Amino acid sequence: MIESTSAVDDLETRSRYHHESHRTLISTVRAGAGVARDVDAIIVPTARPAPAMRHAIGLASRLGCTLVALCSKSSSAREVVALADGVASVVAIDVRGPLRELVPRFETCFLMENTRFERRTDTSLKRNLGLLLSHLMGWRRVVFLDDDITVLRAQDLRVAAGLTDTHAAVGLNVVGYPDNSVVCHAYREAGGPQKTFIGGGALAVGARSMTSFFPNIYNEDWFFLLDDEGLRRSAVAGEVRQAPYDPFATRQRAAKEELGDLLAEGLFALLDDGRTTRDATHRFWRGFLVTRFRFINDVLAMVDSTVRDGDRRRRMLTALRAARAQCESIRADQCVRYLAAWRSDRVRWRQHLDELRARKGPEVRGLEKLLSYLGIAHEAWHSRPTGQGLHENAADLGLAPAASVGQ
Repeated sequence: MIESTSAVDDLETRSRYHHESHRTLISTVRAGAGVARDVDAIIVPTARPAPAMRHAIGLASRLGCTLVALCSKSSSAREVVALADGVASVVAIDVRGPLRELVPRFETCFLMENTRFERRTDTSLKRNLGLLLSHLMGWRRVVFLDDDITVLRAQDLRVAAGLTDTHAAVGLNVVGYPDNSVVCHAYREAGGPQKTFIGGGALAVGARSMTSFFPNIYNEDWFFLLDDEGLRRSAVAGEVRQAPYDPFATRQRAAKEELGDLLAEGLFALLDDGRTTRDATHRFWRGFLVTRFRFINDVLAMVDSTVRDGDRRRRMLTALRAARAQCESIRADQCVRYLAAWRSDRVRWRQHLDELRARKGPEVRGLEKLLSYLGIAHEAWHSRPTGQGLHENAADLGLAPAASVGQ
């Protein structure tokens, strides 16, 4: 059992056991700066019904790029393409069966399998499939976009794409509902000065970064930004709006996030302090586990004393206790093993992409031929612009005129 010392008695609106921002690690590009470049593709890992893709379809039409929709759960590739008919170049793919076999079995997944830490979502799988297709297509600049994100100015995507010539990745600043873990959402709501970072929900990636990968863990996008020593050169430019959601709807969400949140916050705390990820030793994790536990305790005390809505306070406390219980079950040697497996997986992913590209002959040109070559053409549906353009179909899609998104 980790001791439950709390700092809240000393300072009720801030915990001394937490790095509230990692923004000093990345560059901030002011509005109007940077050279805009064409976006080759917008890649959306979607799990919501087809109407959630309206905004991305409109963006693809305005930018004249391909939209790749990677569909699962409540999303149907056929329905996404029907929505996009005549408006944009769209390839929608049902992620099942053969597609899962395109991504190697990662050691990080094996470590978590059949444990309380196993993550049963397919977001990382879909993002990795997006990287794989982009790499094999020879695309130079792509943008990952979640289906609950609204881009405020389409031109921001072109600016972010242009910055990938000099940066490993460029995120767009999330306004509206903040993008944080459950624990950090509670910290902010209880008065803590919590900031946000860039993430996979709105991220431009250049060709040189497609050999990194998204591990199947919470904060997989933070891991994508890292190399074996630290954070690759990254920036934030432009703005997107996140649709609101309730992070405290279930206690399971906080518990499932805890391992990834702890690992990522620990690594980024090291970087904040001018150290490298190589300093994440067994000794470091022993200390950081205590730090994390104390932080969650601080947030519990802050929520209990500051949140007035009784029902919301109850749900927040339940989620935080679930996160704390999960934190207590994590061991330092488990953290060390996970990072060793992650480094091994980085090598395996690069080798996997190199092998696929070496086997692909020059006759495999275009996305449709590539999907056929990969044996997944039956999972894909296609839509091509008819020449009528966005304006004639905007009413059906519920899209605003192009001028309103800044292009």
